[in-house]
Amino acid sequence: MSELAQHTTGYEIVEGESPEVLGRNLTAAGQLLASATAFFFLAFVFAYFYLRSVNSAGLWKPKHVDPSVTWGTIVTVLFVLSAILVRFGLFDHRADRRPAWRLKGLVALVLGLVGLVLQVVAWTQQPFGPADGGFASVFFGWTAFQFLFVLATMFWLETVLATSFRYRKVASGAPAPGEASGDPHREGHDIRDPLSLVRAELVALSFYWMFLAGIVVLSWIVLYLV
Repeated sequence: MSELAQHTTGYEIVEGESPEVLGRNLTAAGQLLASATAFFFLAFVFAYFYLRSVNSAGLWKPKHVDPSVTWGTIVTVLFVLSAILVRFGLFDHRADRRPAWRLKGLVALVLGLVGLVLQVVAWTQQPFGPADGGFASVFFGWTAFQFLFVLATMFWLETVLATSFRYRKVASGAPAPGEASGDPHREGHDIRDPLSLVRAELVALSFYWMFLAGIVVLSWIVLYLV
């Protein structure tokens, strides 16, 4: 079946998409993703303040349920620094300082991954579990989903970096036939110049990562300081 598809698919129909169109689509997708993320975490904000106000049987936050501010601060700082570096990487890319952007992007990726690892460690250091009252349930649920969203963002950042590194020595529009599509049977490209989308992806990624970092800061304030 795959053999038949390779010989009969009219690739010329799907090739040659304008980079400008794809770039606008990526920017809009980043904004829509941020909106969806806001509504998702709004559920945890509501759960926190609702359960806190009800305080059923006085079990909202027992005395031993006290999350470590130190761990929470370290993780938050790492995520925020990662988001800021991606934003500065976008500025470098716009100024045509490509090596500087790649360096900042790589450091941002490392910081984000270290933050994720430390978040896992922080869970093991808490003196309570998810079943120890309403606050504990909200705490672990909120930080767990935050972990997943940040992990997905780091994967996004890795793909942008991989594209930028892979084609950094290729002249504009010069990849070998089929290379940009990943299909050796295709004689053209899905994207004529893969590097043309890096900036558009960076615009979307930096916007979303800064937005998500804002949610991380909000969670730090609500879960550790309020």
